Amino acid sequence: MPGKSAELRSALDTQAKTITKLFVNAGYDYIVPDILQPADIFLDRSGEDIRTRTYVFTDPAGQELCLRPDLTVPTCRYHLQHGDIDGEVTRYCYSGPAFRFQPDDDDDLRPREFDQVGLEHYGAPDAEKAEAEIIALTIEAVRGAGLENFQVKIGDLGLFNALLASIDMPERWRRRLRHHFWRPQTFHETLERLVAEPGASVGVEMEFLGGWVSDRREEIASTLEHLLSLRAIPLVGGRSVDEIATRVLEKVEDRRAPPLSESSAALIRDYIEVAGPPRDALHRMMKLIVSADLDLSTGMAAFARRVTLMQERGVDIDACTFLAEFGRNLEYYTGFVFQIEYQTPAGAMAIAGGGRYDTLLSDIGARQPVPAVGCAIHTERLLAAVQAEAGLQ
Repeated sequence: MPGKSAELRSALDTQAKTITKLFVNAGYDYIVPDILQPADIFLDRSGEDIRTRTYVFTDPAGQELCLRPDLTVPTCRYHLQHGDIDGEVTRYCYSGPAFRFQPDDDDDLRPREFDQVGLEHYGAPDAEKAEAEIIALTIEAVRGAGLENFQVKIGDLGLFNALLASIDMPERWRRRLRHHFWRPQTFHETLERLVAEPGASVGVEMEFLGGWVSDRREEIASTLEHLLSLRAIPLVGGRSVDEIATRVLEKVEDRRAPPLSESSAALIRDYIEVAGPPRDALHRMMKLIVSADLDLSTGMAAFARRVTLMQERGVDIDACTFLAEFGRNLEYYTGFVFQIEYQTPAGAMAIAGGGRYDTLLSDIGARQPVPAVGCAIHTERLLAAVQAEAGLQ
């Protein structure tokens, strides 16, 4: 990593101080999460995009650690160690480096070491109010840093999950579609496969078993262990025998399951094609849901209330774009998501992004579920966008 010039470091530090001052004045406690983190948390919960770009190593004691690829999970761990996790509303903000492998380290806007400034909101009983607060503060921070021309993209994973829950299909198919949601091409391919022939893919696991099938996961796991031992084949890729057996059993069940109905697939396709200003998108989604005779009133009411609260916080709703297929590339998000982008000659550049992640804290050790929503700002990109807008680049 080539490092930063004194001039760039000074500009980034000044920008970070401006943003964190805004967050602190809004009631967010400034914290400094650890740079070294347990690797398993990121590898298990952040999603494939982050997993493949995380710097992982083993310390002299044999513990697998990583350089933090973002600061949301470290802030969650800080909260579990130092905060009140039994229901009190807590707000944090932070500023510091994060680390992600990049195939081409010559790109100044995608460095392997980069700065993040962010804020996290835990335990809020009013979800939509907390979400409106987070996005409004993020937009205020971006503007306070000097950027005026940017786009705001929003999505709603909670509404998408509610749609899947209302459609008749095995739960494993819902998990599969949720897992691939942030990769549009793979998502569409998975959906079409469920309609055509859900059990058509045999997979390397089934080939290894020679086509043998069982209805019991324990029998599959026992056979896998025997064959691996017999052929002296080590496990690679981080999956246990039980996880492989579960995947094989799903393939067996897919072979016997009827395909997803074309009407259900059409509803999903129509839903993820919804795009436009939030209120227009809400109207389109309402028509789809009514025509399909589904009850998603809770999710739709939350969507409408969030839009109203965002507007009350000064967000220009008509300038935002809702995309039903937008989910960001971190698998721990569970509901409202958003991203602030700056248009460059090479395309849209993500300046900031965040959303709701209600299961992450309980996944990593909280005694009870903790509502959570936050955002991180990529400060190198924000500074580059401000300079480009001012004609300095």
